[in-house]
Amino acid sequence: MSGRKKVAVLISGRGSNMEALIKAARAAGCPFEITAVISNNPGAGGLKTAREEGIATAVIDHREFETREAFEEVLYETLLVFAADLVACAGFMRIMTEGFTRRLEGRMLNIHPSLLPAYKGLHTHERALRDGVRLHGCTVHFVTADLDGGPIIIQGAAPVLSGDTADTLAARVLRVEHKIFPRALALVASGRARLENGRTVIEADADEAAFITSPSL
Repeated sequence: MSGRKKVAVLISGRGSNMEALIKAARAAGCPFEITAVISNNPGAGGLKTAREEGIATAVIDHREFETREAFEEVLYETLLVFAADLVACAGFMRIMTEGFTRRLEGRMLNIHPSLLPAYKGLHTHERALRDGVRLHGCTVHFVTADLDGGPIIIQGAAPVLSGDTADTLAARVLRVEHKIFPRALALVASGRARLENGRTVIEADADEAAFITSPSL
């Protein structure tokens, strides 16, 4: 499909969300294609997966740089080499500086395992269980200098069940992540979702009657 947006995916680990994006990009009519996978971790399992899919990869080991800014400069130059229209952070475990996020404003997305603004940062599932919430989930948002605080594009909820552990809850939320990340990226790639004046503007149908409860009613 011509005219598709070129997407570079940033990973630090196994890249399961990256795989979901690659799978989605194969569908007819998908407005994006995954053209590069970049990792700050030479041992990231997702690199092997990307190579097997015929996708170009690059490793920029952050430990080789004295400053965060120096690492980000090379990362940005690499994104330019790959001519990336959009950047998808799929388990990219680096906090980004304001300068870097501004250069990619409205073009970089991140997926976070909580219903933001709740549970920013790490250990989201443990914290949700500790607080006794009945609904948990995940969020895709535009990346800004505010850690996990950028404008929200899409969210997906998952129930918290009796007897859940952090691992079982994480696995349930991950299945939702694999559904909503491709949808969010498609919205942005097609121009139906965009960042305007610090807020997300979405031109897409929504079901006003939709809701989810846990326990189910």
